[in-house]
Amino acid sequence: MTADIPPAIEQQRAAARAWFESLRDRICTEIELLEREAPDALFPGAPARFDFRPWTRKTGSGGGVGGFLSGGRLFEKIGIHTSSANGKLSPEMARAMPGGGSQLDYVSTSISLIMHPRSPRVPTVHMNTRFLATSVGWFGGGADLTPMLPDQRRDDAPDTVTFHKAMQAACDAHDPGYYTKFKAWADDYFFLPHRGVARGVGGIFYDQLSNDFDRDFAFTRDVGEAFLSVYPRIVRARMQEAWTDEERAQQLETRGLYVEFNLLYDKGTMFGLQTGGNTETILSSMPPMVSWR
Repeated sequence: MTADIPPAIEQQRAAARAWFESLRDRICTEIELLEREAPDALFPGAPARFDFRPWTRKTGSGGGVGGFLSGGRLFEKIGIHTSSANGKLSPEMARAMPGGGSQLDYVSTSISLIMHPRSPRVPTVHMNTRFLATSVGWFGGGADLTPMLPDQRRDDAPDTVTFHKAMQAACDAHDPGYYTKFKAWADDYFFLPHRGVARGVGGIFYDQLSNDFDRDFAFTRDVGEAFLSVYPRIVRARMQEAWTDEERAQQLETRGLYVEFNLLYDKGTMFGLQTGGNTETILSSMPPMVSWR
């Protein structure tokens, strides 16, 4: 138990951790199934499997498990990671937390993933949900979709509509105002001001959700369930489509937006690096191949 963290908060963190780890295992099972289902004509070779690597924090205590898939038939690179940590915040970080103030001790647990498909016709996707607490606990996270090709990046494109309907259903089950609020938050958060463009077609993003643990935890679970349901459906529909060299070149260029966003703006990347997280898992979000013109 971490000093000054109430026992009830520790119990909440344990429940969230168990959920995040179970969700990780279910997602990995589904991705390995997709690797086997990919059509041989477009995706030759052997299906890839996840390599799980435990790690321990450099500061504080705790650690996690990094799940890595690389060189797959359908997916060039995936990172899916769970972690749980006990540590201390800087005074500046503590003041930005709900119930923080001068409380520096914190506990956290999370799941984070990024998937980079081989086919430029299959969208890249990101999902992260987390629980963090000082004297007060809160949830944050969300999911967003990044199609690689311009004609797939419209608001009315089929994958965009499918993905947003799934996220809206998860939101509407808990609060009719959530989707509008969290979609706008994602549109703002995943915008690259130096480019004047969005990273992708958005999704939902929420942070410091601390209304009631049971209610907020139920919503966070439904975000994970929505992701697990919708993304494989999108992949199965798109993985049957052949692609051109020009589309592959466009994919590599669009992936550059991921690199720029994660290094310049992503709060999770910064928090992980500043609090002694595992560099290998934090930076596994980087695409395996990318180009800038």
